[in-house]
Amino acid sequence: MANISTYPIGTPSASDLLAGTELYTDSTGKQENLTRNFTVQSVASFANSYSLGYTVYTALITQAGAAAPVATVLQNTTGGTIAWTRSSTGRYVATLSGKTYVANKTAVIVTSGGNSDMILRPVVTSTTAIDWYNIDSSDNAVSDTIAATTTVEIRIYS
Repeated sequence: MANISTYPIGTPSASDLLAGTELYTDSTGKQENLTRNFTVQSVASFANSYSLGYTVYTALITQAGAAAPVATVLQNTTGGTIAWTRSSTGRYVATLSGKTYVANKTAVIVTSGGNSDMILRPVVTSTTAIDWYNIDSSDNAVSDTIAATTTVEIRIYS
């Protein structure tokens, strides 16, 4: 048998083939493992259609002065649209339209950007709004300016 680790590294294309095992059940209920070829595209399509049990909104957020936060959306599978507004100094709202945040099934993950002491704290306040407080960890005061590399992920579980 060939040593697969000695093969050169390649860059796959959609039509390239991957070897795999397909579980097959015949009419009598007997299961067999069949070796099959799968295209890279078919594996990618399956991975994109496979439900993880949640939809997700992921964005890079930045904000300065009295302006509303600006979101660079990386992925949005929620089926809705999120609008960002500034309601007061250091306080922002992410309003979801077209879908709702599910009570007790909405998870929010934030990665602070830059080298600042600022912490972006989310609070799910309704089925359509998440309030965000930009808090200075050195004195707990709210203030504006969200670093450009701040990442927000909102997962809505079914």
